[in-house]
Amino acid sequence: MSRRRRMPLAGTIAAWAILSTACLPPAPATQAPGPDSSATAAGQTEELPPGYGSLHQDQFTVQLRNQALLIKVTPLAESVIRLAAPDTYQRLHRLASTLGQQARTRSMTPDATLFLVSFFSYQPDTFYEPENLQIVARGRQLGSRAIAPLTPGWGRQRLRQQETESAVYAFSPDVDMSLPFQVRYGMEQSDAWRQILPLLDRERARAASRARGSQSGMSYSLILR
Repeated sequence: MSRRRRMPLAGTIAAWAILSTACLPPAPATQAPGPDSSATAAGQTEELPPGYGSLHQDQFTVQLRNQALLIKVTPLAESVIRLAAPDTYQRLHRLASTLGQQARTRSMTPDATLFLVSFFSYQPDTFYEPENLQIVARGRQLGSRAIAPLTPGWGRQRLRQQETESAVYAFSPDVDMSLPFQVRYGMEQSDAWRQILPLLDRERARAASRARGSQSGMSYSLILR
């Protein structure tokens, strides 16, 4: 009887190593670093269809008190207003498309950052200076590049008691809605946007969930039909 030749132990191990390697799935490719969180957040919001936000305007408005004046500054960036309730979104989106476009044209800055600014007076015959409103972003103090009045009495620069005058302001595109910034008027300054940012993040997640649920329900209803 002939005797089988045995493969040396080292050769057997080497063969098994080759076979095992061939059966392994390819290693995943190294991914490039993703975009920064601010760009991602803005992109996620703008991908949301309108109508799924629930925020009221005052929830994402910076308020600043200067003696008899109450100043309200509301961003008109799509990444912010798309998180508002549907009726609020439509109103602010219309302002951004009309007066906002006027302000951008006057400022000669097509990508200017837009804000709705309102001055309210607690006392009669109160003077206000529209150009005195500034944004402090990334350590830079920025004045408005153009202003498009919304209310007819804006040019008087005086308010009766309980009166409000409003306009759309165009600022430098360097104002990033996903980063903290300050609003300044005279000697007063508000850092409220820093506290608003987490609210926007939570609402962004809720709005995305509502949109997914609505789309899933629509698909299911189409299948039933």
